[in-house]
Amino acid sequence: MRKWLSLLSLCAVVNTFGQSPALIPTVSVNYVANAGLMVTQEDMKVLFDPLFRNSYGHYELPPKAIKAALFANTPPWDGIDAVFISHYHGDHFSPEDILRLLVAQPGVHLYAPSQAVTGLQAITGIENKSILKRVTTVELAYGDEPVTLDLEGLLIEAVRIPHSGWPTTRNEVENIAWRVTLNQTTTVLHMGDADPNDVHFARDAEYWDIRQPHVAFPPYWFFNSRFGLEVLSKRVKPGHSIGVHVPKSIADDPLKRPHDLRGYDLFTEPGEIRKISPKQRSKAELKAER
Repeated sequence: MRKWLSLLSLCAVVNTFGQSPALIPTVSVNYVANAGLMVTQEDMKVLFDPLFRNSYGHYELPPKAIKAALFANTPPWDGIDAVFISHYHGDHFSPEDILRLLVAQPGVHLYAPSQAVTGLQAITGIENKSILKRVTTVELAYGDEPVTLDLEGLLIEAVRIPHSGWPTTRNEVENIAWRVTLNQTTTVLHMGDADPNDVHFARDAEYWDIRQPHVAFPPYWFFNSRFGLEVLSKRVKPGHSIGVHVPKSIADDPLKRPHDLRGYDLFTEPGEIRKISPKQRSKAELKAER
């Protein structure tokens, strides 16, 4: 899809996106389900954790209509440029459905941790082997320096943040937080199932300082923990945050949610759309910084 230009470590990343916020186009975010979503900025479309089959009884599954549109390459789910997978868990990644998407949309390039790519390779038959040329593995151990893929139209930055439950559970899961800049103007951050402890973010303080996302998509538990709020406000510093991975038990109506989740923007209903302007922040986020 795009010519690979370079694979760089953090020390080589340069903040070249100093465009005035007033000139940055509005970002459209289409919610799929759980942590799955599509970000559209001008002619660029990228997906995060869009296709999975296991709700574990707690989370929304991708609607049949959205899946059908992705597989049929029909608007607004057509012309996808890239798909990013945070980690290989059944509520984030289905190798069967991702393979079907890669077949259906030949312009898609997949970026994923090695565990997910191995799962995809295991089901890819000889007739579809060429598809694997559009798959990029990002292999990061905990503590590795972040890496950057500098491509035409996309600046992709990746860092491994442990899955929630650290340090006692799920330490083997390769959870990647993807920071992606579209068309050299709009930066978004998808955190997968990141653990909210600041120790994971403090080790890469320079990485987080060099580029703040216009929109971040943290798992909702960053909003109802002191540590998560501090990570967002003092490390990540997004212009706006939308919580994902929200259980079905949490109401769409903010007034019916647990008190500690009121005042935050959450994706709760598959098919929701947000139009996000740069530097937009919720009152709760601003309060957390003070």
